[in-house]
Amino acid sequence: MKQLYDDNAFDCSRITAKNYSTSFSFGIRLFKKKYRPAIYAIYGFVRFADEIVDTFNNLDQKKTLDKLKSDTMEAIRSGFSTNPILHSFQKTVRDFQIDEIYITSFLNSMEMDLTKKRYSETEIKEYIYGSAEVVGLMCLKVFYKGRPDEFNELIYPARKLGEAFQKINFLRDIRSDYLSNGRSYFPGVDFDNFTVEQKQKTENNIADDFSEACKGISKLNSDVKLGVYLAYCYYLQLLKKIRRTSPGQLLNQRYRVSNLTKFFILIKAWLYYKLGII
Repeated sequence: MKQLYDDNAFDCSRITAKNYSTSFSFGIRLFKKKYRPAIYAIYGFVRFADEIVDTFNNLDQKKTLDKLKSDTMEAIRSGFSTNPILHSFQKTVRDFQIDEIYITSFLNSMEMDLTKKRYSETEIKEYIYGSAEVVGLMCLKVFYKGRPDEFNELIYPARKLGEAFQKINFLRDIRSDYLSNGRSYFPGVDFDNFTVEQKQKTENNIADDFSEACKGISKLNSDVKLGVYLAYCYYLQLLKKIRRTSPGQLLNQRYRVSNLTKFFILIKAWLYYKLGII
């Protein structure tokens, strides 16, 4: 029955990924089967934490997040949780020796969203590390269990990929973050006077992050490379789409990659993978 309980918990995480992000969910399905449950578990955990700070404004969010923190650490300590998302996550943490500092860094960044509306350069680096980069490092722990040398070699590009993804999210979500919630994740940028030069500087910075990340993707195991590369391509396409917009358009519309475009990206990524181009 324990196996059934574990399987049910991982199913909840898989359903969460499928419901919240078709792009990431499909990318995970391209991983070798043995990696999928753990990656679903990581996604489910970070998604639910993010929901606390971004969605449920009617709750005492600080209290709710603090409870998630304590419940998470207790689940990891005991090896069990009645919350299926936490149960699958704690099992993943224990099975793949995911560092606790990654988890606390992530939760600390979530807490920053409850108290901060503007970030300094130092603060935004800390926030991005905790909210995005460590998630990539958790996944890397799954991909390279018991292979510390390979893991260490890929830390930098994995962090750069997480940083690029998060900055794209910031640009895409300016309308809701800034206009609705008053948050700005870009130090020194006044979105009431958002200029073409400021936008281009941000986009060029993200492009540099993608370039560094790509160097790591080429070194990934073949059994996870296509899934990671597909996510990379989706976000790179979103950056290209955002580059073609004006600052005013970006402030008034949330941009996405269409399903048809995603299909063509998938075919191209698969061909690149099969031909050994990546």
